[in-house]
Amino acid sequence: MPRYPTHRATSAGGVVCDDRPDGRRWVLLIARRNAAGRPQWTLPKGGIEDGETDEQAALREVREETGHGAVIDHLLGTIDYWFVWRPDQIRYHKFVHYYFMWWDGLAAGERDDEAEHVEWVPLDVALVRLAHRNERKLVEKARTDEAQSPQPPRHADVSADR
Repeated sequence: MPRYPTHRATSAGGVVCDDRPDGRRWVLLIARRNAAGRPQWTLPKGGIEDGETDEQAALREVREETGHGAVIDHLLGTIDYWFVWRPDQIRYHKFVHYYFMWWDGLAAGERDDEAEHVEWVPLDVALVRLAHRNERKLVEKARTDEAQSPQPPRHADVSADR
């Protein structure tokens, strides 16, 4: 087996939550195409740009990929994994800092085309739909973690189904 040079990469993302009037917590997911060309459900995340904090990057990535704004409540956890980027023959050890976020209550705006689909789903559905076990663990933690601040109020111009 060939030995590839190893690099460390860091990203940030969010578990964006909305507690609905019926008492259920909903989570914002995105679907991207995997290497086999099939949609794969995941949490929004992305790279940290020069001069950005982890928190700023997480908020930017959520807005860019979903069109939704959010407010960070607290750091939910950090996951790490290894992968090989074949075009460059580089092995990466990637760390992703995920934040518990509240949806900001505003209607969705424009988003980039990185995500093929964006969808609000009940937390229990997210646990089934997410492709990666480490992301499912974070969403499970979002079920039980005590929020450190209240959810922002909903705005009158936003429909309940978003």
